[in-house]
Amino acid sequence: MIHLVLGGARSGKSRYGEALVRQYTALGFDACYVATAQALDDEMATRIAKHQAGRTDDGIEWQLFEESLALTALLKRLAKPGRVILVDCLTLWLTNQLLASSAKIEDEPAPTEWNATDFIPSASSTSNDEALASWQAEKTAFVDSLAELEGVVVLISNEVGSGIVPLGELSRQFVDEAGWLNQAVAALADNVTLVVAGLPLALKPL
Repeated sequence: MIHLVLGGARSGKSRYGEALVRQYTALGFDACYVATAQALDDEMATRIAKHQAGRTDDGIEWQLFEESLALTALLKRLAKPGRVILVDCLTLWLTNQLLASSAKIEDEPAPTEWNATDFIPSASSTSNDEALASWQAEKTAFVDSLAELEGVVVLISNEVGSGIVPLGELSRQFVDEAGWLNQAVAALADNVTLVVAGLPLALKPL
């Protein structure tokens, strides 16, 4: 079962996803937390530490896995009946994939959920095309694998298309790719929830 949870920055989407996990652990499921963020600077390290501190007293016995790139392989390895997996979040995974495939980064700040669109590095047209081609292959493998996963998988992702159109070409490409990723996952997900101001709105099933 796939449950996609969407929301903007500080919308409460992660907290809602954790609440979903708690429902399953109450039924005897074991829980895995898959973190995709990378602590590439002090500010991001602080954010990660806050998330970690919040999980210490949430009543869930988490098994923590940190994976910034090979998410598809990890989910295939972890998913099984009687287990619920929370992935937080797909947006940072997308950022990591694009950064890993792009040209050399020169003094770029680390991406975060609220400013990832600002931190896709400058690159030539050729390298950018190669990065997007690499990402498309990775996305296809990821989406195709979701239908095969056993147990319950809760995927957190940012809704980044509701704000202003970014100025930079690569930033606009990032917003496009994030939107297309969310659409692809939502199309096959069993449940899709949009969280706004801490309040969940069920999008699928209606």
